[in-house]
Amino acid sequence: MNALPLIIATLCVMAIAYRYYGAFIAAKVVALNDDRKTPAHTLNDGQNYHPTNKWVLFGHHFAAISGAGPLIGPVLATQFGYLPGFLWLLIGVVVGGAVHDFVVLAASIRRQGKSLAEIARHEISPIAGVVGSIAILIIIVIALAGLGLAVVNALAESSWGTFTIAATIPLALFVGLWMYRIRPGKVGEASLVGVLGVFGAVFAGSLIPGSFLEPYFSLSRDG
Repeated sequence: MNALPLIIATLCVMAIAYRYYGAFIAAKVVALNDDRKTPAHTLNDGQNYHPTNKWVLFGHHFAAISGAGPLIGPVLATQFGYLPGFLWLLIGVVVGGAVHDFVVLAASIRRQGKSLAEIARHEISPIAGVVGSIAILIIIVIALAGLGLAVVNALAESSWGTFTIAATIPLALFVGLWMYRIRPGKVGEASLVGVLGVFGAVFAGSLIPGSFLEPYFSLSRDG
């Protein structure tokens, strides 16, 4: 089956959902107001609360939502055919993940940047806050365990992949230095440096197998 009709249908559904359902959530549910200052401005301390470029924030949230749900879920669903995985992603994005993250983010902004558990503690009761904290911890542990297992299986005995992933850590630090110290405010330049750095890491990783560095980046599933 040609995948192009599915791709076109998906893009159309997402565009319609963004235009109408997203606008409904923004205007009627969370009632966004551009005149309302965020905690980044009202509590600005240069560390935990700091006004940030909108594209940097977009990058953070875009990466943060790509957790176990949209990564591992479709892989498991494809065991029953392509349609379950496709529907998982499409329906999950439109009515699940995007709405959940958006509403929680808006609630946090309205409550001075507090976490979901802290909001529950203040708005409901201290017990609700404790229960919320425990529930969030359990969910995070399960999600990280599942995602970690998938990553370990993908990188096992792959010095190329392990090196590439490891290289992104110092690369991310360098991009941050570029954007805030070397060339302050130049988000486009920092993004270009990051993209080129990732390509460079992939190319450098291809040189690791067979080199003297291979034993240091060849990890087994048994540790």
